[in-house]
Amino acid sequence: MTESKPLSWVSNDGKSLARELLPYFPEPLRNWLGNIAGSQWDKLEEIRLRTGKPVFLQIGSTSKWLTKSGKLAAVNTGVPYLLESQMLQKIIALITQSSFYALETELAQGYLTLKGGHRVGFTGEALLDHGKLKGMKHLSSLNFRLAREIKGAADKLTPLLIDHKYNRIYHTLIVSPPGAGKTTLLRDLIRQLSDGVPGLWPGAKIGLVDERSEIAGCFQGIPQNDVGLQTDVLDGCPKAEGMMLLLRSMSPRIIAVDELGRKEDVASLWEMLNAGVTVLATIHGHEIEELEQRPVMGELMKSRVFERIVLLSRRLGPGTIEKVVDTTGPNAGC
Repeated sequence: MTESKPLSWVSNDGKSLARELLPYFPEPLRNWLGNIAGSQWDKLEEIRLRTGKPVFLQIGSTSKWLTKSGKLAAVNTGVPYLLESQMLQKIIALITQSSFYALETELAQGYLTLKGGHRVGFTGEALLDHGKLKGMKHLSSLNFRLAREIKGAADKLTPLLIDHKYNRIYHTLIVSPPGAGKTTLLRDLIRQLSDGVPGLWPGAKIGLVDERSEIAGCFQGIPQNDVGLQTDVLDGCPKAEGMMLLLRSMSPRIIAVDELGRKEDVASLWEMLNAGVTVLATIHGHEIEELEQRPVMGELMKSRVFERIVLLSRRLGPGTIEKVVDTTGPNAGC
């Protein structure tokens, strides 16, 4: 339906990201990270910290590390700075405001959302209760994932998802491997469909189930990212329960969720479809055929309930639209 092309992927201000993140790092890391050029911050995606290992920064498609002198260098170049256990503990105290053991839910999920919508993932020793993860202790690794609100990311996609005949949005599934921009694309798509696009779409009520706090980036219940004037956000709630709750309480015209996968997610999604609500969703994957082979998603994909399937990659950079498939028309499968 469309030829391969990248989205207009212009980053938000790196200086603003630095101001939001630097307070979570003690010296000398705060000073070293603060001295990184703004052009590098513009492309910065992750900061990974592991006890006794180098500090890695993912800048676009390139991985770099901090040296002992506090400089940013190519991996395997120079002498790397090795993160001491005490430094990691100081960072944990800063991100948890010294209330680590009060964050039971976050510890069980494996991540914590910071102001600005940024996310810190962590690993360590798992605490189990009858085989179910209930928390974590002795943390040894942290991964700061930067939230990037890129307005305009969905400009090329939005017109392809509007059914002008019936004044509605097609049920849409965004399929993407990790790191290819699906969450950023979905966030801007929600914003545009909520606010409306002059001459194209009037806007609509949207219910967003943000189970991992990645789309709206809520901090204490308040969205840190712009997801639209008519969007109601249910933060930190499992998708299956969240979709049903929003349907009952907020009467949305569109419901949006990130990363389908569980059996109960699919069951609730069918409920949304039967209630006449448009569904916007994402899922990890590469090809439609791959999804059709999965036990949970197979029936859903083969039934063609998603009228538009968007395939993303990083081939030309994050947000490369490889194909938009129309599953309903005469050219279904193009």
